[in-house]
Amino acid sequence: LIGCGGRGTDVVKNFLNDPRVQVVAVCDVERESDRYNKGIIKKAGALGREPMRRLVDKTYDGKGCSTHEDFRELLQRADVDAVQIATPDHWHALQAVAAARAGKHIYCEKPLSLTIAEGRFMSDEVSKAGIVWQTGSQQRSDVHFRMACELVRNGRVGKLKQIRVGLASDNRDNNGHAAQTSPTPAPEGLNYDLWLGPAPDAPFCPARLHSNWRWFYDYSGGNITDFGAHHLDIVQWALGQDESGPVEFSNLQATWPDPGSLYTTPPAFSFEYRYADGTLVRVANQMDFGSGIAFEGELGSITCVRGGLKIEPVELRKPLKEGDLRLYESKDHFRNFVDAIQDGVKTAAPIEYAHRSITIAHLANIALRLGRKSLRWDPAAERVIGDEEADAMRSRPMRGPWRLA
Repeated sequence: LIGCGGRGTDVVKNFLNDPRVQVVAVCDVERESDRYNKGIIKKAGALGREPMRRLVDKTYDGKGCSTHEDFRELLQRADVDAVQIATPDHWHALQAVAAARAGKHIYCEKPLSLTIAEGRFMSDEVSKAGIVWQTGSQQRSDVHFRMACELVRNGRVGKLKQIRVGLASDNRDNNGHAAQTSPTPAPEGLNYDLWLGPAPDAPFCPARLHSNWRWFYDYSGGNITDFGAHHLDIVQWALGQDESGPVEFSNLQATWPDPGSLYTTPPAFSFEYRYADGTLVRVANQMDFGSGIAFEGELGSITCVRGGLKIEPVELRKPLKEGDLRLYESKDHFRNFVDAIQDGVKTAAPIEYAHRSITIAHLANIALRLGRKSLRWDPAAERVIGDEEADAMRSRPMRGPWRLA
């Protein structure tokens, strides 16, 4: 396990409950912290590599799980067959590429990458390595999202008029430390330089870490990438665009953080994008149905949120018949990963699909940051058309000595 924070803890519990899996090593740049105790993870208690080790050892009724501060040490272990990566986004590419080259199978949390270029490089390296990859886009293993996509793919709503996407509420400051912006010494037990890794050098302050890193462009892409990685991925699935993408972005708007705020990503935003066949997708941080996707066609609509489907008219819900298109079915995202390693089945969320989905979110961020009213994209060449400045933002430099090569 690489990354022992809130998400890493949630995910690893699924593997700890699988008798086919033995967790033997955990890694985090922080030894132990109770700074996760507020907001959405207020019941988490202390997190970090030592609390994770205790959780693992308790599960196996004994000792034997090793701890590491540096992920490179963990990847050198010959007894490690697979890794779970649940670190901040700016670390995903370096850690995933190193793991793939070490021959480890990878379960990597979304969003896949910090930049479009990173995602392209990651997908190519994973393909070369021939290892099993599962992205933490667990909606691909959810019956409601799969059913919605199957109904759309089989034409139940008729010709699509539009797709509307609502992203989850921006819960910045979910650990109560956003006001703590003054530089302070890093706490004992935290290797802050290693936490920064390839990101630009910046003084430590509590507001940067522990969930709040999502609201800094240096480490993430805000809610556009954080939840766009889920819902924009479902749009791709429903349209059969898993290895392609849209061609144009327009009507881009954002509300930016107050002057003087450390945060750089917008708390409120909206944008539209179109595919080559004219299919229109409207995205905003808020929709009338909350967080989810609404497929609206000439014959009806299908709205899918976590936990259920709303289908109108109800006749569209009738079961699919023999000969209708069926999508790949995974009933458990985590077991699917282990099944793929042991039995060679497909994973529900391959890396190329994740790369193509998060590219949409990255492009929206690029256009918003540059103040563009529109942006054209070539999904085959993976280049921005007619805008050299925007095209250059497909990648960004890494702080030395880190580099992706």
